[in-house]
Amino acid sequence: MRNVELLDEVSAVLNLGDSVAFVNTIDISEIDSIIGDDISPTPVKVDENYRGYVSWGDDNQRPYKIVKAVEDDEVLSQNNHFNALTCYASGLRYRRDNDEKVRNEDIIKFFKYNNPVKYLLDQVADMKYFLFTVSLVIVNKEGSKITKLRHKEAIHCRFESCNPRTGQIEHLFYGDFEDKTPTVDELEVIPVLDYYDPIGDLEVRFGRIPNENGEIQEMTTARKFAIVNLFPTVGKKYYPFAPWYSVFNSGWYKYKRIIPKRKFDIIKSAKVKYKVEINSRYWEEIFKTEVITDKEEQKKRRIKELENIRDFLGGIDNANKVLVTGCYVDPDGNTHSMVTISLVDTKKEGGDLIEDSAEASNMLCYAMGVHPGMIGAYPGKGQGSYSGSVQRELFTIKQSLEKPYHDILLTPYHVIKEFNKYDDLKFDIPVITLTVLSTGGDAEEKTLREPDNNQ
Repeated sequence: MRNVELLDEVSAVLNLGDSVAFVNTIDISEIDSIIGDDISPTPVKVDENYRGYVSWGDDNQRPYKIVKAVEDDEVLSQNNHFNALTCYASGLRYRRDNDEKVRNEDIIKFFKYNNPVKYLLDQVADMKYFLFTVSLVIVNKEGSKITKLRHKEAIHCRFESCNPRTGQIEHLFYGDFEDKTPTVDELEVIPVLDYYDPIGDLEVRFGRIPNENGEIQEMTTARKFAIVNLFPTVGKKYYPFAPWYSVFNSGWYKYKRIIPKRKFDIIKSAKVKYKVEINSRYWEEIFKTEVITDKEEQKKRRIKELENIRDFLGGIDNANKVLVTGCYVDPDGNTHSMVTISLVDTKKEGGDLIEDSAEASNMLCYAMGVHPGMIGAYPGKGQGSYSGSVQRELFTIKQSLEKPYHDILLTPYHVIKEFNKYDDLKFDIPVITLTVLSTGGDAEEKTLREPDNNQ
């Protein structure tokens, strides 16, 4: 009982009560629900004129949860940003077939009112998050030309259940689906052009070429059409499963999210710098010397002495001071100190879990196709220190792997070229190639499609 009372006094004075406890402050239940099932089996009807849209995730909230997960983690956030930057490369380039500058006033006017920089940045951001993008082409009133090209945010897009006869997705629903089911009045319903032949589908709709039955149909009254630019994934007809989503299923994202919280708790709770051991004879000598016999007064005196020791050990004003206490020798000749003060090893405060953090960051980088040497994902001194030539080659490899994405993202421009009859026009997204200083520069643009000829 005496020891318990003394421990209570020490805790009250030195605040040791929460000094060694881990407090897990992260709620990981939400992480388990980020992916969930792929889609809801029953389309959501919003109007009798349409089959209904297919939910994105079993609760239709998957894209919003993915965005939130990226916002909560610095590695995912920076990796997605880096992937978008490398995919954008040097941006869109358009020129004549003979590589001369475009002088056609109609083409110049089109790009004047359809900012290719903002459009392409929007597109690459969606591609790296969701592995698909949606482009909106708007045809003029006469039905003769496409006059506008716009980006539609993938996070707000839902696909209509496919036509059971043709297997085609015929409409796209665009609106705010976050935590609600919008009505048809709150949605923009847009016809979707054929995934494999968008230009052919568009020309059939405007009576330019025969349909599959060999008939020229009457010109459609619709003027807005969606083009789905999708990187195919096996077994996913509607919403692709980006390879990096595997970090949620494998557990590495959850593991990575716990580490900084745990490190914070370690630092926050590491309050004990000194361990003080007090011999029971020390109190007896104090009470005897000061003639304290009352139990309550003895308790107050113990607390006062503990406060004196605490004040002595704390603060920069007490640096280099010396604490002198007595000792005694027992009958066996062993020396016993009255007060023993030991320094608690604090070298690891906040420094542990570094290897775990590096491992988790590396796995997230691996899943997202980003080499840690290019963005510095490894924490700690001397980690990820690659030579300039290695980093240059890594960047070149990364840029070259963007070609399939470029080909997909250029699809709407090729539709515009054909529909508007811009015959003498070609498009490209040149990649940035880092060079050595001996070449006379530090970077140059190169196309992956043709010899290095730029506008």
